[in-house]
Amino acid sequence: MAICMAGIDHTKAKLDVRSVFSLTKRKMAEAYASFRDIPGIDGCVLLSTCNRMEIWLSGTEDVIGSPVDLLCTFLGVSLDLYEMYFQVRAGASAVDHLFRLAAGLESMIIGEDQILTQVGDALVYSRTCAATDHALEVLFRLAVTGGKRVKTETVLSTADRSVIHTALQVLEQEEGFSVKGKTCMVIGNGMMGRLTAQTLLDRGADVTVTVRQYRSGIVDIPRECKRINYDDRMQLFPSCDFVVSATSSPNYTLRLEQMENLSVDHILPLIDLAVPRDIEPECGKLPWVRLYDIDSFHIDLETENLRENLKKAEGILEEEKKEFYDWYEGRDIVPRIQRMKEIIGKDVQGRMVPALRHAHLEKEEKQAMEESIAQASSRMMNRMLFGLKEKLTDQEFTHCLEAMEEMFR
Repeated sequence: MAICMAGIDHTKAKLDVRSVFSLTKRKMAEAYASFRDIPGIDGCVLLSTCNRMEIWLSGTEDVIGSPVDLLCTFLGVSLDLYEMYFQVRAGASAVDHLFRLAAGLESMIIGEDQILTQVGDALVYSRTCAATDHALEVLFRLAVTGGKRVKTETVLSTADRSVIHTALQVLEQEEGFSVKGKTCMVIGNGMMGRLTAQTLLDRGADVTVTVRQYRSGIVDIPRECKRINYDDRMQLFPSCDFVVSATSSPNYTLRLEQMENLSVDHILPLIDLAVPRDIEPECGKLPWVRLYDIDSFHIDLETENLRENLKKAEGILEEEKKEFYDWYEGRDIVPRIQRMKEIIGKDVQGRMVPALRHAHLEKEEKQAMEESIAQASSRMMNRMLFGLKEKLTDQEFTHCLEAMEEMFR
């Protein structure tokens, strides 16, 4: 199977390393434009999230080359320096990984919801950039279908599954910190920022969200939240009890030079949910700061109930993977079967036409009879050909089909 991938994720690489391979949509578009014309590569999908970056390739066997080398060359970074952080998979191993990934089984937080959307969005953007092919289209589509079934047919956790929910849970359990009644600021109003703001509101916090001045008035944030211009965020900072930054900015939203002269008389947790980082790591050296990033939060969900649901999830994914393999193995055979059905159908129809000429039937009745004969012969051939495919080995069926093609050529 000429499908392979290379991925870097939270299991092998720290945030600083993952940040090197975090791609904006603009950078992805450049990568697609670079990759799609390489001989041997038929399709490419890039997946970039806060916890992982993956490159998926399909094409000619033994021609695709190293996906890690391809990615490092495009980004202009050393293969020798970063190759150790990547996991490379091909064929069935790659297929299995994508199905598990879409279902949330490979996530830092088992069963988290966002990865399913991210896998689907990755395919859509690849398609937009004219970079995908039929094999990756079907693979990603069925992986998303499997992930959706796992979400609806199993319960992988009784805990909240987003990063911010987990962050708050860890802070409550390990630090005794609660956001109820606290003044909180969320830097960023994208999907993660809105989710964070709503979660803090639901837990009884007083929440302010930063907005860019030029976008003020059209930004969609939870209705109960206050707004503050992004450029004025440091004015609110000393009065905050809790600050979360979750943007897609390539630059720091909080830097040491902005914070070191502030007068803050209480311990202030700073939560950085961005990749690349939003908050300069040196900020954590300030005595009143407690700095956390997305690598700081883990949760143990290994309960008996979870193990049972994981087993059920694996069964669901096996069903969806079988559909992919059936399609992949028959992607060349099915069109040949369809052509064979058409040829034989026309042959049968042609043999019946002389007999129908002498039948005492109206013109419309003869046409209806011819259509019925064609449909019946098509159904018969469909049953026979696919029945043979089920009973014979792939090699035996291919030989059988070749013989029939030769007979009716």
